[in-house]
Amino acid sequence: MSEAPITSGVSVLLQGDPSALPAALRGLINNAQFSDVSFVVGRRRQVVHAHRCILISRCKVFHRMFLQQRPPEVQVPFVLADVQPEVFLAVLEFIYTNSVTLDGLLALEVLTAAVEYGLTDLRKLCVDFISRTLTVDMACEALQAAVTYGQNDLRQRCLAFIELHTEEILKTQGFRELSDLGIVSILQSDSLTIDEVPLIQAVREWACVSSVVLDVPVSVVAQDAVRELRLVLLSPDELTTLERENAKDDLIPVSRRGRGLSPCIV
Repeated sequence: MSEAPITSGVSVLLQGDPSALPAALRGLINNAQFSDVSFVVGRRRQVVHAHRCILISRCKVFHRMFLQQRPPEVQVPFVLADVQPEVFLAVLEFIYTNSVTLDGLLALEVLTAAVEYGLTDLRKLCVDFISRTLTVDMACEALQAAVTYGQNDLRQRCLAFIELHTEEILKTQGFRELSDLGIVSILQSDSLTIDEVPLIQAVREWACVSSVVLDVPVSVVAQDAVRELRLVLLSPDELTTLERENAKDDLIPVSRRGRGLSPCIV
């Protein structure tokens, strides 16, 4: 099929090879040649080189950062102590090439950086990668990141995965390290594949760990989580056992225990 003729005097946008520019810019990532800005990154204080015009054109955060700096002829590196060099280099890879190389170890941290730098497309790539590579061991870490940074799409995908693998996931270190908002989001689900007794035990273990870390009583740490427990589903014998366990740490306050439940737990 022949192409339509171009009318004389009309401007037409013509596209070259779309992969040529990203390939060329990839060679500039952390390249000191012609670099006009540098960053001291992470605890290892690794020096990373970059180019102001590229960063400014792609990221408003860098634009504001450079506007607040002293005149650019004074070459003072920016110190980024709270980010790993590998994570920052992944951010630069995306800024320079509009693509990113991720693995399971870096994806959550790159997501955090994407949110902080306002890189919406990088955030979407991270969310998609994390969602497609969820594992039992990292599901709660991903959920926590979703809750912390308001990533509702990732939160929903994590919860769907947790609902399928509830019993295994509640035994992970990631579950014990969840915030109260993270654990409440799990407990609010009606599709968890676990009985109420082991679920309560998992919440108890989480609360005990959080109590030590935060140096506050178990009952205070767990007050929001306890509201989501379905105590009415327990049998009289299970309620008796729960009351015996509760005497050790007061996980469930009297006001919650006495709400229409068996007299044995009042």
